[in-house]
Amino acid sequence: MSLFGGFPPGKVRFTPIPAQFFSDLLPEIDHLGEMKVTLYALWFLERQEGSLRYITYEDFAGDQRLLAGLTGSGQNELEYLTDALGRAVRRGTLLEARGDQASPDGAIYFLNSPRGRAAYQALQEGKWSPDGQSHSQALLEMERPNIYKLYEENVGPLTPMIADLLRDAEKSYPYDWIEEAIAKAVQNNARKWSYIQAILRSWQEEGRDGTNRQDSQKDNRSYTDGELGYLIDH
Repeated sequence: MSLFGGFPPGKVRFTPIPAQFFSDLLPEIDHLGEMKVTLYALWFLERQEGSLRYITYEDFAGDQRLLAGLTGSGQNELEYLTDALGRAVRRGTLLEARGDQASPDGAIYFLNSPRGRAAYQALQEGKWSPDGQSHSQALLEMERPNIYKLYEENVGPLTPMIADLLRDAEKSYPYDWIEEAIAKAVQNNARKWSYIQAILRSWQEEGRDGTNRQDSQKDNRSYTDGELGYLIDH
């Protein structure tokens, strides 16, 4: 068992959970996997935008931290996930749209809430389709206080491509460099990863020390008017 280090100080993002989860579901759920996928769905859907919120089988299966905790009864991770989702669907917590497929691949899940039921019905009646619609990704590893959270809170939504770029940056640059580069992007109204990355590369090639930070106004002008100026929306 790994030791939990405690919740971090400062502002922490919370996930709202309906009171009926505690009064109606918690006393009834007797399977750990079902409990985990139910809580994960609540967490994931809360991070979506718009009225048509859903989570796919691939969303569940693609989160390695979730899968790592889904093992038991001699089943592998995906078999255990499929079984856990089936239990949540049979209980009525999640609504499943699988089409004619026997396999869970491609299945879409909605929370059995007024908004979830409306989206599920619209899909069943052919009034709506997830094809071609943006679908935000959420991974458990992104919830920890780190570079991903820093980007989301200061720059914009986290996409899979941006997540990969941030992961690479975290390996290449010290965290305080990334933190300061993001702060400069916000200060100069240049909330783009390309701008942040250009600052980091500049520091890596030309050096970054205390003397470079003393004259911040001059430093900012070099970014807004100099070689990085084209990355800013004037």
